[in-house]
Amino acid sequence: MSAQLSPLPSLRKPPAAAQFNWITGTVDITPEQIELPLPPLDDAILPADGTVTLLATENGSQLFVSGFGLFIGKKSERVVVKKGKAVCAQVPLMRLQEIVIASRGVSFSSDLLEELCEHGIRIACLTSSGKPFALLTSPMLTATVETRRAQFDAYRNERGADLCRWIVAGKLRNQEKLMRYFGKSRDGERRTALETAADMLRCLRRSALAVEGSDCSEVRPELMGIEGTGGRLYWKQIGNMLPDELGFSGRTHQGATDAVNAALNYGYGILTSHVWGAIMNAGLEPFAGFLHVDRPGKPSLVLDLVEEFRQPVVDRAIFSWLNKGGQLEMERGQLGGAARESVASRVLLRLTSSERHRGKEHQIRSIVQMQSRLAASAVRGLRPYRSFSFKW
Repeated sequence: MSAQLSPLPSLRKPPAAAQFNWITGTVDITPEQIELPLPPLDDAILPADGTVTLLATENGSQLFVSGFGLFIGKKSERVVVKKGKAVCAQVPLMRLQEIVIASRGVSFSSDLLEELCEHGIRIACLTSSGKPFALLTSPMLTATVETRRAQFDAYRNERGADLCRWIVAGKLRNQEKLMRYFGKSRDGERRTALETAADMLRCLRRSALAVEGSDCSEVRPELMGIEGTGGRLYWKQIGNMLPDELGFSGRTHQGATDAVNAALNYGYGILTSHVWGAIMNAGLEPFAGFLHVDRPGKPSLVLDLVEEFRQPVVDRAIFSWLNKGGQLEMERGQLGGAARESVASRVLLRLTSSERHRGKEHQIRSIVQMQSRLAASAVRGLRPYRSFSFKW
């Protein structure tokens, strides 16, 4: 006896303002829906022009929005990006960890902001040069007092001095490792020069950890001198390694007029926004640093913890790309739009790549958060701070 299977309900495309009901097999008319077929809950729709980019990871995604006149709002459980009345992107909230707004002329709704705060998703706003000028998140993520009090006290005791040593040592260690990373793919004098610089950076790291002093003010002068020596070694080798046509003659931190420095500043800006958010999540005060001196409007602690991540996140991503023929262009004294997109995508993808840390594989973005929490434990005297070191 053969059984006859009942036909499956029709899966024809529902009208724009409708939703398919999988239980009844019918199409429910829902006028309040936006006038575009919604994707499945775990899917996303993105434009082809690159104005909205979604960098997906196992634990979440970053939505990168760059384009004048775009509006970001919410509809049901989705973030919706519109240009005028047309919907150009939709991303489920459950897939997001952060929204990065990287151009002028982008607006968003207060309803979206409230929803993002409830989900623990932050918004980072960057200038055209990549410098973060706003970081929006729930104030309850930083509702801790004990850690901040310990942080202020640590500035005047051995805990702060130890943090200073490890901040400089971590930067020197990752500069050394990047030299060795690029050296292994080269031969002859070029490889010898990179390995020699790496050996010198290793010696400087040991010197940094041996600096004596009982608080930040006592160790800072010598540590800054060691860091400066390491920086001169490092950037000289980077300049020799990059193609001549790029015109890179040295590191310029502000007001960069060449494309390489502009790209670095833009990438460091993206990294800074991530470190800033992680520091706030750890309950630390972003403007009370240890190695970088206090100044109104200067996020000293953010700049401290950025140091150990510059080489594995930004430098490695940008220099590898440029050495393989990557192109940068300047427009009206600033990095061009296509170049900004190329730099941002590579830096953000590097943040989502995995590195071994504390015996396990973690995304670098997660390591940033782990290091911020370790700094919070260190100022409270619970655990000593040890900087992150990437594998080359």
